[in-house]
Amino acid sequence: MSRTKDLPPATVTKTDEQWRQELSPQEYDVLRKAGTERAFTGEYTDNHRFGVYRCRACGTELFRSEHKFDSHCGWPSFFTPLAGDNVIERTDRSWGMARTEVLCANCHSHLGHVFAGEGYDTPTDQRYCINSISLTFDEEPAAG
Repeated sequence: MSRTKDLPPATVTKTDEQWRQELSPQEYDVLRKAGTERAFTGEYTDNHRFGVYRCRACGTELFRSEHKFDSHCGWPSFFTPLAGDNVIERTDRSWGMARTEVLCANCHSHLGHVFAGEGYDTPTDQRYCINSISLTFDEEPAAG
């Protein structure tokens, strides 16, 4: 059964073999098989530079640094995506619980999960908990 059968069509479509050739085994596990990197190991967990986070699989802009916050959960956390239509949220019932999975709308790659109502002092009270390995980062000059 396809993980993406219930989603709108992706703009970027590749075969499983193409994804395996383009991504490292760890990237493939997270982005294409909805795996999770270990907490506190990702390269962007403590990144405080100014810029844009993109989907590692297709380059779509997903999050901006000004929406990132320190949640101390072990993964990069954002309170809102860059553009709501760049991500897809859907119910994930794996591991015996209901969570909201976050995917790239452009290529349907797994990014992480979003949680609400945890009491963080952010404008949305949401935490987009995203695997660093799902992202690339384009640094930009700080707004001045």
